[in-house]
Amino acid sequence: MEMSGRSAIVTGAGMGLGRCHALRLARLGVKVMVNDLDGDKAEAVARDIRAAGGQALGFSASVTDEDAISAMVGQVMREWGRIDILVNNAGVLRDKSFAKMSLDDFRFVVDVHLMGSVICTKAVWDIMREQNFGRIVMTTSSSGLYGNFGQSNYGAAKMALVGLMQTLALEGEKYDIRVNCLAPTAATQMTDGLLSAEALEQLSPELVSEGLPALVSPDAPTRAILCAGAGHFARANITLTKGIQIGRAVDAADRVISKWHVIEDRKGEIIPAYGFKQLECELEAAGLVIPR
Repeated sequence: MEMSGRSAIVTGAGMGLGRCHALRLARLGVKVMVNDLDGDKAEAVARDIRAAGGQALGFSASVTDEDAISAMVGQVMREWGRIDILVNNAGVLRDKSFAKMSLDDFRFVVDVHLMGSVICTKAVWDIMREQNFGRIVMTTSSSGLYGNFGQSNYGAAKMALVGLMQTLALEGEKYDIRVNCLAPTAATQMTDGLLSAEALEQLSPELVSEGLPALVSPDAPTRAILCAGAGHFARANITLTKGIQIGRAVDAADRVISKWHVIEDRKGEIIPAYGFKQLECELEAAGLVIPR
């Protein structure tokens, strides 16, 4: 794959997974704006890319700082004239059980992961619309998709990014803006002390970054959730079962309970193309058809 002439912003790219993302894109010929809260680390990664013959800039900014992100986007446009790829990677952890977690810790994690991604995406959205091309990657997590003890704040933010992806992919379709999620499993600063040395060795973040080109290439899918770790890649989906029509029966609540095994039966489940599909399925089961 060769993507010379494209430009990208990678947030939280001063170390760990973000750094690997930035280096991987640079090897494809992509010009990379390396963002990190720590400006020295961002510039160090940019220097590594330039030393290898690529083009890169470093920029210190919190993804929650709208003015700073706007300034970063402005610099990319002045230097390279376009923004083709945005990788929303910046993140933090404040792990505790929900009973022990403060609301401040909950808000902080949601602000960085969710609102940070919203702020960065909003800053490039009109640019991508005008150039009729864009590739955006949200970083979700199995903690959001499936839950993890002690990560209610993190999981809520990460699942919210899936919802953001779903809608932005629909709104960006006619402008060739494709929006996907990456759910990484990698040994980074956020996993220190959580895994064995053997597991950490297998979970090199470089292996996750090998999945990134598929999500940002000209032929990239859209609305995909790519799970990546230890060299393994899989796709997660949000599905809808066929369910059962109960209607206005007097004993409707009792029937929902007694037919739960039918409601949760995954045979014939679908991946809805849009949220309105649920309503269409419900009305069709009731004998009504929505004109298309």
